[in-house]
This record gives sequence, C-alpha cells and structure tokens, in this order.
Amino acid sequence: MNRQNFVALLQVSFILLASWKLYDFAQSDLLIEAEGEKSVVDSNGVTFTFDEAPQRVALTNTYAATVMKMLGVDPAVVVGVSGDFDNSDLWPEFTSTTMIQNSAHSEIDFEALLDTRPDVYIVFATNGMVDTEAIRHKLTPVGIHVLALDFYKYDSLRYEIGVLADVFDRRDAADALYENFDTIEAMVEARISTVSSDERPEVVMEHHASLTRDPVVLTGTSQWTDLIQMAGGVNVFADLPGHTTHVDMEAIIDADPEVLMFDGITFDLGFDRYDSENKCGTHMQSIRDRPGFDGMQAVDEDRMLILSGEFAGPMMVYGLPTLAKHLHPSTFEDVDATSYLDTFYSEFFDVERTGTFSCSSQG
Repeated sequence: MNRQNFVALLQVSFILLASWKLYDFAQSDLLIEAEGEKSVVDSNGVTFTFDEAPQRVALTNTYAATVMKMLGVDPAVVVGVSGDFDNSDLWPEFTSTTMIQNSAHSEIDFEALLDTRPDVYIVFATNGMVDTEAIRHKLTPVGIHVLALDFYKYDSLRYEIGVLADVFDRRDAADALYENFDTIEAMVEARISTVSSDERPEVVMEHHASLTRDPVVLTGTSQWTDLIQMAGGVNVFADLPGHTTHVDMEAIIDADPEVLMFDGITFDLGFDRYDSENKCGTHMQSIRDRPGFDGMQAVDEDRMLILSGEFAGPMMVYGLPTLAKHLHPSTFEDVDATSYLDTFYSEFFDVERTGTFSCSSQG
C-alpha cells in the first residue's frame, strides 16, 4: 500500500469513528453530569450537578443576565456575551467581554465561545428561535454544561430564579426578591378583588408577528395571559392551543374586545428608547384601518396599548401595576405605577430609568 492510499484510509477511518461517536451521543440522554453534591433541574428537565458555583459563565440573553443582577451575582464570572448587551448604561461590566454571537437568537460563534472556556452556557429553554437541543449536542461533549432557563413566563419565573439562586448560592437574595414580588402582587390583587367579573375587560393580545401577517394572538399558555388576569382582564383567546396561534380577522371582530394589546418587543420602546419614528401611532392607525375594526369597542373607545419588551421579561412583576392601571384606571388612579419601573432600574441596574415603556391610543 502506497503512502497516499494509507493516508486516505486513515482519513476514512477517522471520519467513520467520529460519525459513530456523534451518532452514539445523539442517542444518549445528552448529558454528561459533573460530579458534585449539589444539583438543579433546568426548564428542559435536565439536571446540572456541581460542587461549587460556576466561575466561568457564557450567556447571550439579557433576561438571564438581568436575573443575575437581581440576585447580586458577581458579573465577573461572565466570560462571553452577545450583541444584545450593547447598552453600556445597563451593562457597563460587559463592554470588554468577549462576544460569542450577535444576539440571543443568532448563530453561535463556536470558536469564540470555546476560547472563553466557560463551565456553563445559559440559553433559552423554550424560545422557538433558539434550538436548545442542538446546542446541547454540540457543547456537552466538550465539557460545557448547557443550562436552559427562560425568565419570560410568569408561571415558571420564580422557579427559574430559584435555579440560578441555587447555582450561585444566592438563595437569601431570591427569598428577598420573592417578598418584593409578593408585596406588588398583593397590592394589585387587593384592588382587583373589588372589581366585579363583568367589569373586567375582555382583551385580545396580538403577538409582534402580526406586524407582517394576519393576526397572531397570545393564548392561555403565554405569560401574558397570567399577567392580564392578575391585572383584572380576560384574555379572549386563552382557550386556544399553543403559546401563539393565528386567527382570522373575523375572529377578533366577532370577539369585539374592550382592549387591544400588542407585544412591543419589536417597537422602539424600552430603556433609553423613545419611539422617535412614532411606530406606535402608525401601528395603531393600521389597526383602525383594518376592515371591520372601526366599530370595535377597543378601537372606538381608544383602548389600544403597546408595552415594551421589558414587560415580558424578569421585570414583569414590577410592570404589573402599569398594566393594571391601563385596564382599570379609576381603581388604580392613586397608584404611581411608573415608580415600580423606576425601582426596578435603580435597585438592580443602579441607573435612572429613561425611555418610553408604553404607548396608548389615548396618547
């Protein structure tokens, strides 16, 4: 056998061996657990076992980083971030941190990620734009544990905060945070309890996908249904399957909701953002121009509302009074709802809140 054939045979053998190893891993439970006495279970049901808090963490979504701030976790453990952390007022500690992908929803720069040598990579658990299982397949074999947590669903928010608290030994901080949540929720609940069931407005909440296609609404399994109910409203489409679902224009017209809400994640709203191009106003006018919407209660009575993307993240409990005041202005007339948003930024980010966080058809 000549040298060239021998080299070719070695290459083929290597490829076959590597392919088998990858296949064998794909059929496994996807998890090579670290040894340790402590363990947590993430939102994909995967267990992470450890002895001490991770010293090198990569993360690409600001929700996880926000919760770390809320728990007082040392930001020095973060060795890799995404382009979503470009606001130096909110994230001054990450201005020189290695960028491992453009955004939480973009492709990972695996070379940059591996160069940071993280112990743990924190990723969304159920976001449809992030293939969490594929990320596990790629990172687990090289010794990087993938911790999947969302922080954008109310029914799992406390659990997920608790997972990070246990990982970083910040359970006392988590308990203090839950007490803050309890206080805010109790204030809202006490006032909503005085509102009769027939005074609770029926609400249609449209997903931001409605900007480019026929209406896509948030259903009962979305975090918005929990918040709408807690704020004294009723999600018209709560019984539909899925987190979001497409509905015909006629379905919304037939429902004749008293309030139309829109997911503001793609609008120029939020911290240090001011809707400078009046995209809110343009969108609401487009809703008025939909055939058959001119006689709808929400349109006729100017009860359309867009909330910034922050309301759908870890800030959601602090944003609850804002939503409740929009749905029941007289019941919450004496409540300074914006003060809760101010507290969120001053307490956890040590900055003064700036920007436009909501817009209403009432101006």
